[in-house]
Amino acid sequence: MTLRHLLTMTSGFSWITGKKLGEPFVRNLHRSRRWGSFALSMNIIPEHIGQFQYRSIDSHLISMILTESTGLDAFTYAAEHLFSPLRMTYTAWLPSPEGHSMGHIGLYLNSRDMAKFGICLLNNGVFAKQQIIPKHWLQEALTAQTTGYPAFGDYGYQFWMGTMTGQPYKLAHGHGGQQIILLPKLDAVVVFTAESKTNNWKNPRKLLEKYIIPTMS
Repeated sequence: MTLRHLLTMTSGFSWITGKKLGEPFVRNLHRSRRWGSFALSMNIIPEHIGQFQYRSIDSHLISMILTESTGLDAFTYAAEHLFSPLRMTYTAWLPSPEGHSMGHIGLYLNSRDMAKFGICLLNNGVFAKQQIIPKHWLQEALTAQTTGYPAFGDYGYQFWMGTMTGQPYKLAHGHGGQQIILLPKLDAVVVFTAESKTNNWKNPRKLLEKYIIPTMS
């Protein structure tokens, strides 16, 4: 298994993922006091290595690897190299019981700061005339590396991507409906911070598809 397998969620860990990315094993992970040990104790199915399956433990292991490589938790590293250059004002990232930033959940950003991140992505990693994210890395991260799920799109490096009403999109999808959606051809970034309680609009992307994209096209 490599870092690339974790970035593309093709690690091969034995895992269960529901239709709406529900993950029964996440509860067991959260109850554990040693998340790293829990993740690494999961069985690996050799024939599944290289096949996509959404797994939160893949994202958390990336956070752990970053800390082991830099000596900084992901929040501290991101604050220095991403949040500060993007002039984000209100940020927080919850730690695991072992002190690593939760790789799969727990990052708090307001809608304006989410939009700043999206604008940086849309502009090839540039924000306020400063190269924040390496262009070559971003191009690879936002390119489909594996076939994902039809309801969400294909998958790059922790990003979804596909086409909606004729418009290509890139998607950072978070818990509870939090989403940063890039629409490159429209030069637009759309941010959602919650799901709707109305069943017809439970998925915020339906609003994007029916109203927002047609208005901008």
